[in-house]
Amino acid sequence: MKRLTTWIGTAGLVTGMLLQPGPSSVRAESTLDLVRQLNQAFIDVAEKVSPSVVVITVAHKPDYEASEDQDNPLWQFVPPQMRKQFEDRFKRRQQQSQAPVFDGQGSGVVIREDGYILTNRHVVDGADKIHVRFKDGKEYDAEIRGVDAQSDVAVVKIDAKGLTAARLADSAKTRVGEFAIAIGAPFDLDYSVTFGHVSAKGRSRIIPDPSMDQDFIQTDANINPGNSGGPLVNIEGQVIGINTLIRGLHTGIGFAIPSNLAREVADRLISDGKFTRAWLGLEIRALTEYPEYKEMVKGVNDGVVVTGTRKDGPAAKSELKLGDVITAVDGRAVASAQQLRNEVRSKKIGHAVSLDVVRDGKHLTVKVKTEEWPDDTQVASSTKGSTAPEAEVGDLGMMVRPLNKDLAKEYEVEMTEGLLVTDVDSGSLAARRGVRKGDIITEVNRVPVGNLKDYKAALKRADTKKGVIVNLISQGVSKFVVLKDSGD
Repeated sequence: MKRLTTWIGTAGLVTGMLLQPGPSSVRAESTLDLVRQLNQAFIDVAEKVSPSVVVITVAHKPDYEASEDQDNPLWQFVPPQMRKQFEDRFKRRQQQSQAPVFDGQGSGVVIREDGYILTNRHVVDGADKIHVRFKDGKEYDAEIRGVDAQSDVAVVKIDAKGLTAARLADSAKTRVGEFAIAIGAPFDLDYSVTFGHVSAKGRSRIIPDPSMDQDFIQTDANINPGNSGGPLVNIEGQVIGINTLIRGLHTGIGFAIPSNLAREVADRLISDGKFTRAWLGLEIRALTEYPEYKEMVKGVNDGVVVTGTRKDGPAAKSELKLGDVITAVDGRAVASAQQLRNEVRSKKIGHAVSLDVVRDGKHLTVKVKTEEWPDDTQVASSTKGSTAPEAEVGDLGMMVRPLNKDLAKEYEVEMTEGLLVTDVDSGSLAARRGVRKGDIITEVNRVPVGNLKDYKAALKRADTKKGVIVNLISQGVSKFVVLKDSGD
């Protein structure tokens, strides 16, 4: 009897152990709980941010097209002045009778409760009418408060109060790898939510225009046409960027304007109606992206190389020189071109910024007084040919000729001294570094060259294996290039 009781007790203990969840099942349930929490977090973000997201539709007036009747041969018998009156009257009637066509759509995000909405400039560019629609179905007419072409930021205003404004994050604290959630209206599919990650930060040179302010956040969250102007948010529901462009459909490569830059520009557009940038008149490049030159400078590992200065620009009026490496702006370190732009962008116009510079191994301080960014910083140059004798010197692949008044007039350049590049061999060292016809060479390895004799002498002392520094003026910009034979 005692043995039976013992057996029954042992069996009950084993059965109880079998019925209890083991360590593996406990871990599985715990993992599932984490997945449920993450799933709920995405739902919460979408519900939290969507009331601040708007669908923007824009209308443009149809272009005036001439009536077929205007091709009637009888028009040739109408006096020119009378014909112009008829054409103008017909044009006005046609334009009045044709209502604007809503032919564009994008997204936006409310940033102030009193009706200010952040979007992309390219979403509203050229719009004759703008409509804004919220998720609850409410619609408003909107007007453009201001646009900034260089950052592609725009602010539109609607007549409304008490709106739900999105919270803008400090994008400087955004980390590569964190979740990124895009909300917008791709392909007319309103309030679509996609998610991915922050793939990279500080992307520049995405748009082939050096005047553009490019400091993009890259994301693999699915962004498509129509998402432009909408928010990219983090898992906290804070806006870290404004979705702006994509690199091909279904590539998983999208770009957003960081919220810090968008906020800076938007605040100024709201207060002033425009964003005025400070300008130094520089062409710059990160030292780390210029290995040929980095090998030739001493005493610095990071910084921004002055590769060019705009004619009559602020830098050209200062003590700054080509080849200087800028390491800080008003005491704040800079290691990339975009970091320098970020530091200079909002400086007061006419304010002298202090640049820490390394030149020939020496640490210097150079003051440059800022100016307002001009509407057009490009100076046209000619690439006309010449049948006059030329000289091809060395292995750089350039045909050069001493400048004179006649050549300056022919090539439409203001200088009358220096060596004019009249041809560049394709595939040569010069061609690979962007030297073009019409450029004017002023120095070779820091030695002035005003004639062919000086030029030949300078090249005899130069070594393309080590690199040849050529100072030149190209399209009104003083710059330098390093011509180095890589041995390829």
